[in-house]
Amino acid sequence: MRREGRPVFLNLLKIRLPVPGVASIAHRISGVLLFLAIPLFLFIFQRSLQGEAGYAEALALLRHPLVMLISLVLLWSLLHHWLAGIRYLLIDVDVGVERTAARKSAWTVLILAPVLTVIILGVLWL
Repeated sequence: MRREGRPVFLNLLKIRLPVPGVASIAHRISGVLLFLAIPLFLFIFQRSLQGEAGYAEALALLRHPLVMLISLVLLWSLLHHWLAGIRYLLIDVDVGVERTAARKSAWTVLILAPVLTVIILGVLWL
């Protein structure tokens, strides 16, 4: 017997989001990651402007494996946030609002961001 007004336990692991919902959550996560990375970017930029020794130190820091991994995640974040932002701007002007078009554009963003990340990293690191 269930009483009205009592909270219902929601098992979040059993809830299956539609693809546009996943794209929306990933858009928010990528925005938070980009915001949290601002101090790191400013620190590296500040070090690089402190003469030749500072530039060498910043370059060595950027070549550290952990920083390279963080750069990979931040590059994905930037590309996903940019692509999803374009998707939302188009939705704001009533382009791609229908269910099938929204699903296709969400899949496009979710697939294109990692692919572009791999392509850009392949060009930059190889």
